[in-house]
Amino acid sequence: MVWIILIAPAVILILIGYWQLVITEGVYLGPKVVTLLYDWTARRYDRIKDFNAAEEAYFLGRPLAMALGNYTRPRVLDVATGTGRLPQTLLGQPTFDGQVFGLDLSASMLRIAEQHLTLHTERAGLFVAPAARLPLADDQFEAVTCLEALEFFADGQVALNEMVRVLRPGGWLLITNRVGWEARLMPGHTWSRAQLIEILRGLPITDISVRPWQTYYDLVWARKRDVMRDASYFPFTNYVVDSH
Repeated sequence: MVWIILIAPAVILILIGYWQLVITEGVYLGPKVVTLLYDWTARRYDRIKDFNAAEEAYFLGRPLAMALGNYTRPRVLDVATGTGRLPQTLLGQPTFDGQVFGLDLSASMLRIAEQHLTLHTERAGLFVAPAARLPLADDQFEAVTCLEALEFFADGQVALNEMVRVLRPGGWLLITNRVGWEARLMPGHTWSRAQLIEILRGLPITDISVRPWQTYYDLVWARKRDVMRDASYFPFTNYVVDSH
């Protein structure tokens, strides 16, 4: 019994540390801690995530290239780009002739992204910037993306507002929303599907579509409202569509 009393505090501290540093990736400790953790893991990040190039192209690269097919040299902004996951798959699509700009707070992650994008240096740009204060003018991009990152921002809704601000009318918004069981361990930083749709409805956003993706996420597509554009067009199928 004595040993249980002695060990219990250490076990509790270990569990708290695992929750703070692994599951929530330091989000409750502030942006500097989150950035530091990503800097530390930058060289191992791709091995940890084990991205599958074919799946990335199927779910992300090809649908986004198709959605942007009516634009001439479209500009895409990838928020919290990390090691350049989205730029890699999109620039690898033969039908995409535009540019992709990726931003992140982790300079170490961006250095890895730069290595991945050496074949596309003329069409890719990377820079350090916070998602909550994008150093960009309004209505600049035909698409804005943010994958597996909203829950790790200090204020996800502020970041989402910024993404919509720099998106041009009629442009595409592609984000993920964490909805797996681990989302319950991040109170104040995750939204249910219904909550996210309600937040998007409060923005100049229309044609919201949601699809379960991977294990812990929804993949969410939407467009910035544009009264001049034609009826909705979706380059994918089997999505739940909300056109409000």
